[in-house]
Amino acid sequence: MSRVILFNKPFDVLSQFTDREQGRGILADYIPIQGVYPAGRLDRDSEGLLVLTDDGRLQARIAEPKHKMPKTYWAQVEGLATQEAIDTLKTGVDLKDGRTLPAHARLLDEPSDLWARTPPIRYRAAIPTSWIELTIREGRNRQVRRMTATVGFPTLRLIRWAVGDWTLEGLGSGQWREVD
Repeated sequence: MSRVILFNKPFDVLSQFTDREQGRGILADYIPIQGVYPAGRLDRDSEGLLVLTDDGRLQARIAEPKHKMPKTYWAQVEGLATQEAIDTLKTGVDLKDGRTLPAHARLLDEPSDLWARTPPIRYRAAIPTSWIELTIREGRNRQVRRMTATVGFPTLRLIRWAVGDWTLEGLGSGQWREVD
């Protein structure tokens, strides 16, 4: 039977169990289970759902872009995102490494029960922020951040909310749970 761990990775934590440079937050600081490995990764400056497993096939099915497992992100962006920007995200955008696949995108009300980020995002009184929900089936480097910037709304905070049917529901920052 495969082990599957859902982990709400905090900001500034690496998606690995060891740190060659020492001193940075790593998965071992939070998850005391041996033999599980992340299926994919989240950048150090991103937060949210990281799936870990001891099953190599499942790990590949989750992480490898050829399987096109959907991953849903909540992006807090600089400025008031427009419907035009959302429509562009839905059709795909041109990045330096090629055009993205069409994404599911929508404007999102600010999540009401979201944990505080440490440190908080930069605050500018004259520049409002808004939230976009974006579901992609690729896994390019910093893809969501590059997509929102391309449509004119740079990402300030990025949270992966879901991987396939798994979500962060009920998991605070730094918390994990094992699922069937």
